[in-house]
Amino acid sequence: QVQLVESGGGLVQPGGSLRLSCAASGLTFSSYGMGWFRQAPGKEREFVAAISWSGINTSHANSVKGRFTISRDNAKNTAYLQMNSLKPEDTADYYCAAARAFVTIKGLYDYWGQGTQVTVSS
Repeated sequence: QVQLVESGGGLVQPGGSLRLSCAASGLTFSSYGMGWFRQAPGKEREFVAAISWSGINTSHANSVKGRFTISRDNAKNTAYLQMNSLKPEDTADYYCAAARAFVTIKGLYDYWGQGTQVTVSS
């Protein structure tokens, strides 16, 4: 049974940083592309970042480029999202997902975590 478990969310002030983690089990982690998505209240789930199975290729949404960085550690079966210079508009539930390719479209992801909440507020 595939499980993706996010952690690291919380309340942070504008300009602050958080590091999200996504621990994977039940799949050959190093064979999957990983992605991060977010969903704010009343909005659709949107792409944030993706990373290829090797970690060589990454993609970030324009809204987070230069502030967020996706990475992975295949030895630990874990993907990360380093979030710096956080803004109130980054407030959302953040989800990690696994796909059999390096993709940015949410419909192409096979497995999803339950999400972790990030609130950016003073």
